[in-house]
Amino acid sequence: MITNITYGLLAGILILLVFISYRLSNIIKTSKEEGNSTHEGMLHFSQNLIYTSVVITIAIAFGLTYYFVKGTPWESHLMEWLNIIVRVMHITFGIAWIGASFYFVFLENSLNRTEDVRDELAGNLWAVHGGGFYYLEKYKVAPKEIPKNLHWFKYEAYFTWLSGFCLLFIVYYFNASALLIDKTVMDITPFQAIEISIASFIVAWIIYDVLCKSPLIKKTWLFGIIGLLLLTGFAYFYAHVFSARAAFIHFGAMIGGIMVANVFFVIIPSQKAMVKAAKENKPLNPQLGKNALARSLHNNYFTLPVLFVMVSNHFPSTFGYKYPWLILIIITLASAGIKHYLNLREKKIHSVWVFPVSVIILLSAALISAPAKNPNECKSEVSIVQVNAIVQKRCISCHSSRPTDDVYKVAPNGVKYDTPEDIVKKKDLIMQRVVITKTMPQNNKTNITEEERDLIRCWIEQGAQLK
Repeated sequence: MITNITYGLLAGILILLVFISYRLSNIIKTSKEEGNSTHEGMLHFSQNLIYTSVVITIAIAFGLTYYFVKGTPWESHLMEWLNIIVRVMHITFGIAWIGASFYFVFLENSLNRTEDVRDELAGNLWAVHGGGFYYLEKYKVAPKEIPKNLHWFKYEAYFTWLSGFCLLFIVYYFNASALLIDKTVMDITPFQAIEISIASFIVAWIIYDVLCKSPLIKKTWLFGIIGLLLLTGFAYFYAHVFSARAAFIHFGAMIGGIMVANVFFVIIPSQKAMVKAAKENKPLNPQLGKNALARSLHNNYFTLPVLFVMVSNHFPSTFGYKYPWLILIIITLASAGIKHYLNLREKKIHSVWVFPVSVIILLSAALISAPAKNPNECKSEVSIVQVNAIVQKRCISCHSSRPTDDVYKVAPNGVKYDTPEDIVKKKDLIMQRVVITKTMPQNNKTNITEEERDLIRCWIEQGAQLK
């Protein structure tokens, strides 16, 4: 009864907020048509407040739902759907943000700065897309009159970070004991792990921001080397505190946090200061634009490392290596090198060596993390009966039609080993996760032994026979 009343109340609040939102939209539209802009700012603020209230109401509904289903079979089902929804949101906003970053750096690199360029302009560019021609101009500082409708590229970054942080909660913080912590790496409590996680993001931003405000920012190569050493330190730190997979996602989230902090604390404030000065006919500080451009360029170089790291988090051959921090740095350096090559191409600077060297560096990660060619010799034939016994003892608590694990109430990714036939079908996956990378069982929760892993390997190498 209480549950129904609660959901009814939340539904009523949502309906009311939607109704008010439409009413405000009509009022704003009417005000524009009548040329009455007296309360336009307040109306837009009210509209944003309504949108925020809608989001908060939906978040409360999800929170209450989690509270109602916690400890029931519905819990893991709800978390999986939350994972899907927030992950799609994160990817969508990320595409918009990274796309904008790539586009504006392309513009900066491709501007015509010499032919028929007015004195007030830094450059211009003709482009064709979608069946139309576009002409873009970049001002050295600002136009004489600031346009009324000025588009700001900021919400893509903010919502990418917000959805990513929510995803971090759903996947790692809510399941900290299973996914964030590996007691063979460091024996800490879930609360301590979450504290360390959040604190590391703040510390990383502070160190980076101090470096950017120091004289080192003018020495590009030295700044880059120190930045790489800083990233190496964080990669090593994460790999020695969290589980290997969590270390990867935290490294990517740390870089993503720096990127969004650049937008929030430097890029947008600099742009607002420039717009304000232009509107008030005050002298503009060109350094503000230079600072914003520098941080935008840093974000541009961060994009590929973040993408590579976050995608590689789903491939055990990367985080399953005995030195996961080394793989992280190799991926970061190589992907940043590839982005540097693309930026040089846009500037029509042809440094051919940059691309192949970056690819070779990237491939070196695959080389050093490759499994041994000649593992321990199989001295006797292993049967499916032996392998099935190991699987039933070490894997079935999660990977079955009726899991008994304290976290997973539904088989992760739908992988089940209820019968020997199920095991044979998934032999390649078992080889990769159990034998080569040793990333399953998760954090070796069921204490599988090396001897058992070797038996599974021998069975697969002998043909994975169902007999």
